[in-house]
Amino acid sequence: MATRPGLDPSIINRLGADHQEIFLAVKAEFDSGSIRLWTGIEDLTISSEEYLGAGSLLTISSPLEDTEVTSSGVQISVSGMNETVLSYALSETYQNRPLTIFVGYLSGGTSDVVGTMTVFKGRMTALAISDDPDGSTITIDAENRLIDLKRPSNLRYTKESQEFLHSGDKGFDYIQSLQDKEILWGRTGWGKVTGGGNNADEHQDNGVDYDTR
Repeated sequence: MATRPGLDPSIINRLGADHQEIFLAVKAEFDSGSIRLWTGIEDLTISSEEYLGAGSLLTISSPLEDTEVTSSGVQISVSGMNETVLSYALSETYQNRPLTIFVGYLSGGTSDVVGTMTVFKGRMTALAISDDPDGSTITIDAENRLIDLKRPSNLRYTKESQEFLHSGDKGFDYIQSLQDKEILWGRTGWGKVTGGGNNADEHQDNGVDYDTR
């Protein structure tokens, strides 16, 4: 883990400490704003953004990571949340909205964040709300973007697809005309190739007449 590319040097230093104060934080981004929660009690500042303390009310399934290029999902549950969080869950469009999970370290006995590392970054796919006598529980399912590798692409190497991706780009304007074009290259016995010019000198090579300037 300490040699993982992009790892915050401050976290590497904390890995060698005798006592660790580790936390998890979740950032769910919606159209009109973001919900930011962490596993502590008081509010916490991470990268100049305020995270609401959810304590034990926030549970996160363990994201899997291995040596294979595979996609693994994650599930987040939040219990007893305030009206603001419930409002996002009830009214906001959540599908394909970004969701990020961080793991970080606190400076001993304080709420100062020493460093954070992204352990999961993907998109929300499902959101469910369940009510019980103790309050409402919001459950969010998210998938890693690697899942896109399993989805077929509707884009092709055509003028229309290129125009959709990059409006005004003419790189594929003539791709259709190349489909049935016959290119004569290295073939013998097909006659004379005119190189242009009225003063061209003819010569013959291997039974093929060429005009050269």
